[in-house]
Amino acid sequence: MIDVTSDPAPRGVAELLADDTGASTAEYAIVTMAAVAFAGVLVVIMRSGEVREILTDLVRRALSVA
Repeated sequence: MIDVTSDPAPRGVAELLADDTGASTAEYAIVTMAAVAFAGVLVVIMRSGEVREILTDLVRRALSVA
């Protein structure tokens, strides 16, 4: 037989909204998704021929100075 007297009382809406269990995990997930999106944008930028040419020229100038 189940003892219903040991069950906790139902919580109200305000009490549920005040509970921040799992908030850190959600924040980490959002930050991780933002970082992946930013990395994707950088990959798209780095694949462009113009940016690749600028970076190659920068490296060549840096190596020719030494």
